[in-house]
Amino acid sequence: MTVLYSEAKGAFCTLIFAHGAGAPMDSPFMESMTALLLAQGISVVRFEFPYMAQRRLDGRRPPPNKMDVLQDSWRDLYREVFEQVAGPIVLAGKSMGGRVASMLADELQASALICFGYPFYPVSKLDQPRIEHLLSLRTPTLILQGERDALGSREVVQTYNLSSAIEIEWLAMADHDLKPLKRSGFTHEQYLQRAAIKVADFVRARVA
Repeated sequence: MTVLYSEAKGAFCTLIFAHGAGAPMDSPFMESMTALLLAQGISVVRFEFPYMAQRRLDGRRPPPNKMDVLQDSWRDLYREVFEQVAGPIVLAGKSMGGRVASMLADELQASALICFGYPFYPVSKLDQPRIEHLLSLRTPTLILQGERDALGSREVVQTYNLSSAIEIEWLAMADHDLKPLKRSGFTHEQYLQRAAIKVADFVRARVA
């Protein structure tokens, strides 16, 4: 498994950070968010699912692995990190990575769960929500979501009766990558900074 470990100075927790379906662990979003989280005192462990690691070797673009393979990758890395670090461990992911993490957070007894752009439903398939396990989730969860996310808009998601353990931080006029429209008055960098600060505050309040 391809893994990148970035240690924050005076870290108060370790966050395991999974990529989304189409971009690797060193994509611009993953790189930027990792740097911002490190500045907040959060150590970050990034990794790649088998299909993405294979893409680096042969340049092909295979679809994501089956869910059981994705989950086993998460479990394997969690056990490895658990044995090597002290302090709280937080599960996190961008889009698909966050969805897989959310399915395992209770099982692994993570201190918290962070999702950046949760894929609540496939594009243009509002009648196929991926929320069954989110109704009874017990792990303290923060979802950073753009109001105009094509995989989970505010208008639609607010109709769901999600677990009380879930808190959603809505970013005005932002898309699935938390990038806002220009007329919002905010830049992408500002929203990513806001997201990192919110993550740090959320986790600190729950691991104190």
